[in-house]
Amino acid sequence: MIDFIQVSKGYGAQQVLDNVSFRINSGERVGIVGPNGAGKSTIFELLMGEISEDEGRISVPKGARIGHLHQQLGALQTTDSVLEYAESGLPEIAELQRQIDAVNLKMMESDPSSDERDKLLRQLGDLQTRFEAIDGYSVRNRAEAALSGLGFSEADFGRAYSEFSGGWKMRAELVRVLISDPEILLLDEPSNYLDIPAIEWLKKFLRVFAGTLLLISHDRYLLNSLVDCTLEIANGMANRYHGNYDHYMIERVKRYEQRMSEKKNMDRKREAAERFIERFRAKNTKASAVQSRIKMLERMDEVALPREVVSKGSIRLPAPVRSGEEVISLQDMGVTYDGERWVLRGVDFRLIRGERTALVGMNGLGKTTLLRVLSGALKPSEGKRVLGHKVCPGYQSQDFAETIRDDQTVFNAIRSVGGAASDQNVRSMLGGFGFTGSDVDKNVQVLSGGEKVRLAFARMLIDPPNFLLLDEPTTHLDLAAREALESALCDYQGTLCFVSHDIEFVRNVAENIVAMTPPGITRYPGGYDYYCEKISAGPAINKQAVETGKSKQKANRRERAEVVQKYGKLRKELQREINKIEKRIEGFEAEQQDLVEKLSLDSADYETLNRSLQSVQQKLCDYNMRWEAFAIELDELEQEYAAQRRSGE
Repeated sequence: MIDFIQVSKGYGAQQVLDNVSFRINSGERVGIVGPNGAGKSTIFELLMGEISEDEGRISVPKGARIGHLHQQLGALQTTDSVLEYAESGLPEIAELQRQIDAVNLKMMESDPSSDERDKLLRQLGDLQTRFEAIDGYSVRNRAEAALSGLGFSEADFGRAYSEFSGGWKMRAELVRVLISDPEILLLDEPSNYLDIPAIEWLKKFLRVFAGTLLLISHDRYLLNSLVDCTLEIANGMANRYHGNYDHYMIERVKRYEQRMSEKKNMDRKREAAERFIERFRAKNTKASAVQSRIKMLERMDEVALPREVVSKGSIRLPAPVRSGEEVISLQDMGVTYDGERWVLRGVDFRLIRGERTALVGMNGLGKTTLLRVLSGALKPSEGKRVLGHKVCPGYQSQDFAETIRDDQTVFNAIRSVGGAASDQNVRSMLGGFGFTGSDVDKNVQVLSGGEKVRLAFARMLIDPPNFLLLDEPTTHLDLAAREALESALCDYQGTLCFVSHDIEFVRNVAENIVAMTPPGITRYPGGYDYYCEKISAGPAINKQAVETGKSKQKANRRERAEVVQKYGKLRKELQREINKIEKRIEGFEAEQQDLVEKLSLDSADYETLNRSLQSVQQKLCDYNMRWEAFAIELDELEQEYAAQRRSGE
């Protein structure tokens, strides 16, 4: 159990946390959300004892094993390989592994008939016994599996950790934290630097994590997939909501409306009392009643409305100039940077007016390179790039915010490129990206990195081109800004092509998926879910297409056996989960019935029992939804298996 009790923390004049209290129970899966700079990472630093609270008390289970992934890596000098670094999260196992490796090396160099060899054999046996006792061999397997899941190849395992880029080092650090067998897992933006396949792997890993999970993330896909409770940190306060991110957003609006209703009711009572006092203050016959109203006013507490912090901005984009039907085409296009290694080659690609297309795939396969060629920022090494009639590209690179001059205000940064847009339209656009009130008069040079990115999008969209090309557009944006941008792009009337590892963003915006894989580029004429369905079935279909004769028959038999085995395993796992949920539902139904019966008694504590009943009913609703989800998944699995059997007969 983790307790924050009236905790305050500030940095100079800035109060980040102000009298914050909340509790996280053992085994809970909590998403921590809020605007950039609200204090989410501060919560983790306080939990780890890296900084101290100014006031209040923090309670963490004594001796609990805590795994903590920071947003940024500190400076580290190590000669470890990537695999050794990943295993260093369990230092005892890592040290034993080093000793075993050292003894093995000495044995290779020793005389087989010498006494030293016998001594080394005994030493090795003792080390291996200790290694097995703490499950050391499974750790190496887990480390290798996790590294593979996050995109490392087997050839990478032995490479020095120091050879890798910052993004790949963060992946290795994530593996180190995940396999350290923590009881409490603190993850601060874990999907930063991950591509979509790695995010999918991380989701599956965390779903079976049995400890307490605290997840800071702007990734709605992970927040919706993994958490059962949401903690909002904003304006120095912490508010707890039951459910995942989508449920939190709905519940937050309900709470705000409830508080608004309470405030209006309280204001009506206050105004009526004040009118009564003003009207009868001078009348002696009403003196007692006036005094009663005055005391009532003194006892009335002000109903404070929560300040809006995550409401989605509203952005209306003007219609761009209409382009020709074919926006762009690439013909036998190739790119090489050194004249030897081809990043892209033989690419034929075409976009039609009004399409919204996402480029997806593992890092390093040329997504950004393709986007740069489409935008005209990079000239192909071979082949043709043909731009359509009246097509005006607008390219957002990953560092495009750095092109804004610092010596101007936020408002003037947009006004200067706004063309025919009115000042009101400029302010509306800025408001959609979170710049309101006096924010528009700030100088650009005082903005944070995330604020500059939002401003750069506002500059691009105030007079939008008819062909938008976006490279990781949601990087550095908080959840509110992401949703505002997403909403604007869904209403955009031009042609859109973008690269993103934000699965929820891709799912909500893209109407076509172009997957970039080592074999080449494949187009999927549907959204992200359609793409996922197709790639699930793809390998078996592609493999069958190239096999012939007896080898094909043999492969088909093997594939059918693999399908049966995979089906049986998945079905067993799903049925096990359904059975567990059904038992929980039965328990909640019995608890609900017991509470209903207690409420009928004359001696009942109605307030306490009603709260308990509402809690049980909410849990019952949630578990019924989970049961339905697993039941649908099982039904779809059985239908898919039946279809595969029919096609194989």
